[in-house]
Amino acid sequence: MMDYIEIIVLVVSFIILLALGVPIAFSIGISALLTMLVSIAPEPAFTTLAQRLATGVDSFALLAIPFFILAGQLMNRGGIASRLIDFAKVLVGTLPGGLAYVNIIACMLFGAISGSAVAAASAIGGIMNPRMVKEGYSKPFSAAVNITSATTGMIIPPSNILIVYSLASGGVSIAALFVAGYVPGLIVGLSLMLVAGYISHKKKYPVGDSVTFREMAEKFLHAIPSLLLLFIVIGGIIAGVFTATEASAIAVLYTLILSMVFYKQVKPKDLPDILIQTVITTAIVMLLIGTSMGMSWVMSFENIPQSFSEALLSISDNKFIVLIIINLILLFVGIFMDMTPAVLIFTPIFLPVVTALGVDPTHFGIIMVLNLCIGLCTPPVGSVLFVGCGVADISISKVIKPLIPLFVAMVIALLLVTFVPELSLWLPGLFDL
Repeated sequence: MMDYIEIIVLVVSFIILLALGVPIAFSIGISALLTMLVSIAPEPAFTTLAQRLATGVDSFALLAIPFFILAGQLMNRGGIASRLIDFAKVLVGTLPGGLAYVNIIACMLFGAISGSAVAAASAIGGIMNPRMVKEGYSKPFSAAVNITSATTGMIIPPSNILIVYSLASGGVSIAALFVAGYVPGLIVGLSLMLVAGYISHKKKYPVGDSVTFREMAEKFLHAIPSLLLLFIVIGGIIAGVFTATEASAIAVLYTLILSMVFYKQVKPKDLPDILIQTVITTAIVMLLIGTSMGMSWVMSFENIPQSFSEALLSISDNKFIVLIIINLILLFVGIFMDMTPAVLIFTPIFLPVVTALGVDPTHFGIIMVLNLCIGLCTPPVGSVLFVGCGVADISISKVIKPLIPLFVAMVIALLLVTFVPELSLWLPGLFDL
């Protein structure tokens, strides 16, 4: 059985390190080491943790992450964002508050193609925020719409965080997780559109100019090469033509050709900087994965997940009550912790609990990721919040008020996905994944 001094050392040291401003990857690694030092001698503690850091990133599936990051960097500079915005504008731009809809749909499309919420907030926000303000929308509302809608790219595949969940869960199918994310991602996007539409109508934001069929067809044709990436990557995975890792390499090759040859927005001289940014981002992600896997091993060594499972199941054996409790915990965790370590640390704790109650691991993965997406929009560590405010050139305090109704929409979507498993499992079942 777990000695409670270990969990006290783990939690207290982690909180103190975060409060002191220590980067989260180092906070995780140091608190895991301190916990091990309580149980075993220093030499095996250091050696064991170092081994776990190395083995934590020794996974073929994780090769997909740097490739998808590189693909996202190429898309961010390759003129894809502007073409997706133009396509979204001819679809919904003529509706009341149409630019808010354009922002949301463009973020969904770009986030899904790039697999990065930060890239979506930066690329789409950089174009849409000035347009919305120029048309009479308030800057805080424009930024809030961009920030919340950018997170849909973490749910709609391809998504790096779903690959991380597959690793943490012990092998849930990446293909099943990718396909399972479509409907929940669309539900979040539609929920945000409903709220944005209501606010736009209430504040009498402008209606966009009508477009001709010729303009619509032209913008659609321009966007087709970008949209094809989704069909190539996901279609190839579903058909069994290639794995998710192989699909990530194909995504890089396709976006490289698209950005350099077809759109001609990326020049050979831009490639070194793109590669450097990819390496920096990959290093950050892999360090987080390594230290988080080390902490997960320490918790397993100290029997913390088993003890937590017993405690949670002693409260109730009703899966809906347990899922509500887990959602509340994850919403709180998301405020203070980035998605990657949160998934790696809490999946081994919560997954045995929910599977014992009959919850499908694929369904729970979508619940967890959707839940933590909300944390990306909240201070003090919400990366998308900071990027979105930086791009819009506005303070966080001014964005909080318009963010609240959009938060509520995301929470309602989360509850819907939580309590209706078919929304996540219907498509994987259809493709027998």
